[in-house]
Amino acid sequence: MSARHSTRRFLAALTLAPALITLAPAVVPAHATTGPGVPPPKTHFDLQAHRGGLGMTTESTLEGFAKALRLGVSTLELDTQVTRDRRVVVTHDRQVSAQKCRDTAPVVPGDPQFPYVGKYVKDLTLAQIKTMDCGYRQLPGHPEQERVPGARMIELRDVLDLVKRSKARQVTLNVETKVEAGAPEQTAPRELFVRRVYEEIRASGIEEQVTIQSFDWGALKVMHRLAPDWPLVALTNHDFLQVGKEGASPWLGGIDADDYGGDFVRAAATVPGLRALSPNYGFPQNGKIGDPGFRFYPDRAMIADAHARGLRVIPWTCDDPATVAALMDLGVDGVITNRPDRVRALMAERGMRLPKQYPPRG
Repeated sequence: MSARHSTRRFLAALTLAPALITLAPAVVPAHATTGPGVPPPKTHFDLQAHRGGLGMTTESTLEGFAKALRLGVSTLELDTQVTRDRRVVVTHDRQVSAQKCRDTAPVVPGDPQFPYVGKYVKDLTLAQIKTMDCGYRQLPGHPEQERVPGARMIELRDVLDLVKRSKARQVTLNVETKVEAGAPEQTAPRELFVRRVYEEIRASGIEEQVTIQSFDWGALKVMHRLAPDWPLVALTNHDFLQVGKEGASPWLGGIDADDYGGDFVRAAATVPGLRALSPNYGFPQNGKIGDPGFRFYPDRAMIADAHARGLRVIPWTCDDPATVAALMDLGVDGVITNRPDRVRALMAERGMRLPKQYPPRG
């Protein structure tokens, strides 16, 4: 067996360890104490900075990802799209959003595709995309977000290089292949999309620090064929399961959730290479514990079933500390958040093990 395969198996064992530990009856839950004034055990909790922590800094920027590394997170969460010239860029939006980006000038005089804002990323070249200012305004709803004026859309390789330069060996990159399964004509073709993400990660040399997530479980299956050892994460917002509707949802890669009683865990567990589940944290999607009518999507039964199958549960995207605390009490293994600073403070308050901080390097 090669050293790389030995390392891969070791890391895989570490990935599964939190779920196995959760199942052990002698272990105290993360929120419990062993006596008056005794802090909770320093269990691992996956603190994921959503788009680098968009509540703190302009999303999907090197400045944002670097700030998250300085703060100390266990995972940088990010989205990808593929351009017309097959470059992998870091952006949540398949269609360039005027809320986040503005045009400056055409890449060449008289470019018939100008203006670029509003166009699909798949129809633009990297050079065209790089002309847009995607840090010109603070994102509405995030009043504490530090703006990065003049920010250009970055490539996946830029974030991989940042992690390498920072020697952030304990940090994971949770890379989303943002294939639009419900409207496939709006993003690069699935096979091409996944292959280009795979190639960029392999070229980085730090593929052992990467997990791949997607709402499009078909994309997860393609990635598994390319990289059978890479850990995969199934995203869902429940609606994508299309429970009770005839036929399989386009998001599930040929799986019909109704064949599994509409159960997210049972359906997702059939995806080869899956290591974790990421459901939206509750209904309504931006609700808080205590709000009238609010309920969690990942309940104790879902979490117990996932753990029994060796799968972690890491819901998205929760910023409210009280709601995150309640999710911790339910037994989730981590959380994707726009405010990793708030969640880290909550973890410290509870005596939980904190992710390593990575100061800037020259």
